[in-house]
Amino acid sequence: MQTQEEKYNKRKVNSAYITTMISIMLVLFTLGFLGILVIYTKTLSNYIKENIGFEIIIKPGVKEAEILRLEKNLDIKNYVKSTEYITKKEAVKRLKNALGPDFVDFWGTKDNPLLPSIDIRFKAQWANNDSINIIKKEILQNPYVKEVYYQKSLVDVINKNLNKIGLVLLGLSLILLIISITLINNTIRLSVYSKRFTIRSMELVGATPRFIRAPFVLKGVLYGIYSALLALLLLTGVLILARNNIPEIRLIENDQLIGGLYLFIVFIGIAVSGISTRFAVDRYLGISKNKFYF
Repeated sequence: MQTQEEKYNKRKVNSAYITTMISIMLVLFTLGFLGILVIYTKTLSNYIKENIGFEIIIKPGVKEAEILRLEKNLDIKNYVKSTEYITKKEAVKRLKNALGPDFVDFWGTKDNPLLPSIDIRFKAQWANNDSINIIKKEILQNPYVKEVYYQKSLVDVINKNLNKIGLVLLGLSLILLIISITLINNTIRLSVYSKRFTIRSMELVGATPRFIRAPFVLKGVLYGIYSALLALLLLTGVLILARNNIPEIRLIENDQLIGGLYLFIVFIGIAVSGISTRFAVDRYLGISKNKFYF
């Protein structure tokens, strides 16, 4: 049977293991949470850019077949995400919805003065004033196009603000990544420090550095895996909670980026825990007993 002291030491070791895992888990969760914010900010940025209005006004008298041909030609352009053909009737309907039916009733039986148009949504990387100006000049060369309309000032403001937000989040991410690596490293070093006499005992009985190091590194890697999985479990819970309370968040979700973030969290957990454990163990290999207290 185990003595009372052995039971106490076992509980103390288990408590140290749990504390180490929880510490690493919280660090990885915080890093992952900021990563999710960065991803959602990026996808929201793309969503906003890809919904900037760009309207091509068609000249009077152009046949619908020619307009549809123009739309198909635009669809194959590498800068176009989507197009929508707006007929004269659809233009009136939209105007009524925006301004009210009374506003357009004065037309009476007269011909509809509105012109057909094509709405374009650009891919995010093209949704800036420099690119749009080049595209605008290209489109205006078409003989069926009367004019092109978009809110230049709005595009400029959106891009400037989104770039500022992106830079701030990128800076915070890099700072938090450095802090996370430092905290995990310190946690592992404290864990190994509590076992420094075990390392010394193994050296005294003739164990090689590689033999001594292997179980510690393996345990460090396991810490990283378990902590990362727990952190991902918490992150998944946060995502589910966000989806249930904010259904619109699904519009800016990117499963591929989130999956990549999950893999990154697991990699950080394994790599930092394993490498930190190796260096922490090496610190106590081959040193005098007096230095074990420092």
